[in-house]
Amino acid sequence: MYQIGNILKTIREERAFQILDVQGKTGIDSSQLSRIETGKRLPTVEQLNRLSDLYNIDNTLLLVQRESDKIVTTIENPEIGLQSLDVAKEKILLGQMYLNMFRDTYLSQPIALSSRRYIGSKAKLVDWIFETIKNHTHNIHSFCDIFAGTGVVAQRAAELFDRVIINDILYSNNVIYKAFFGTGEWNKEKLCDIITGYNLLNTTSLQSNYFSKNFGGKFFEMSEAKRIGYIRQDIENRKSELTQKEYNILLATLIYNIDKIANTLGHFEAYIQKPIEHKQLHLKLIDAQVNNNVEIHMADSNIIANEIHCDVVYIDPPYNSRQYSRFYHVYETLVKWDKPKLSGVAMKPPLENMSDYCSTRAARAMRDLVSNIDARYIVVSYNNTYKSKSSSSENKIQLEELQQILSDVGHTEVFEHKHRAFNAGNTDFKDHKEFLYITTKANE
Repeated sequence: MYQIGNILKTIREERAFQILDVQGKTGIDSSQLSRIETGKRLPTVEQLNRLSDLYNIDNTLLLVQRESDKIVTTIENPEIGLQSLDVAKEKILLGQMYLNMFRDTYLSQPIALSSRRYIGSKAKLVDWIFETIKNHTHNIHSFCDIFAGTGVVAQRAAELFDRVIINDILYSNNVIYKAFFGTGEWNKEKLCDIITGYNLLNTTSLQSNYFSKNFGGKFFEMSEAKRIGYIRQDIENRKSELTQKEYNILLATLIYNIDKIANTLGHFEAYIQKPIEHKQLHLKLIDAQVNNNVEIHMADSNIIANEIHCDVVYIDPPYNSRQYSRFYHVYETLVKWDKPKLSGVAMKPPLENMSDYCSTRAARAMRDLVSNIDARYIVVSYNNTYKSKSSSSENKIQLEELQQILSDVGHTEVFEHKHRAFNAGNTDFKDHKEFLYITTKANE
């Protein structure tokens, strides 16, 4: 039934017209008018134009009623009717842009965990690492990645083992793990709708904010820095209407997408000293999953080692003096959102989560770690980091020293693999190799 008929009947009666009167003044057959007014027939545009002239009423008002009747009567599932109308509104307003937005937000492949730029990422070494572990261990059911970094090693472990522990001391990495692996309810369509709103933001109408004031014109082009700051605050404002999983997914989605437009060489120790090309931030959802076999921790590795019991503990510590909390301070600040006072050229927050593995205490920390681990196997990734002119780039633990530390707690084998490491600078890596130490604990 078309509701516009009842509207037209009400108008006619208020104007004191009989149906035959309307027929005589508009030329519309009375039988047609009767069917229109009883909701059995939809009036044509021409008929509405004639009726609006006769009734002295804005024809746009009647045309809107006609179009809305057409939409409503085609909805076959009332439960999603209102949602369908919202989408129809977006299609009308955005035109061709809607198709592009729908394709990019809803149809495109979600962003993979491994796609982030990160110093020391093992994304290209995962196959070799697990093939080596498979060939030199036995009866593995539980696995701990105690310096998880990007999380790609833990991600593969979750596919292979019954129980996986993932740990890292950075706030941003912890949020990423909870988004990609953590349990909890979340609604993909709800998050896509929120992300679409962020993508359609007009940055010219956005005010300066904490993020743009500190990082705009440095790590990000100013207008996009305003967008990032607005989005981060909006996520915080929405927290009460989001599940914890949804909150983490939105934060991780923001991190992974701004990583693609950052004016850096892959970290935030410094920014590129050139005019920043404007690249619009266009958010795409991360590949969020729910893994019931993954435990997520954020702790000092040497402390949590006393609490862990599993078959394999995988150790991929920092190799040199460059602190990860400083390399990725922008993401730490973005996630914590406590808006600290920043300082220095790179606009860093006060020192936090500094690692002994980036200092002269590295060997001592490693010895303490492996001696306290309760596991059948200890697996350590390390490499022959180049001899740089800068002492900050050299290994803090020499390979021979590392092998001695591991041999003291069990039988140790070492395996090597040629690997072109991620290099954010201009240093020439010659004969770069990744080493994998597998130690079978003495009581195994």
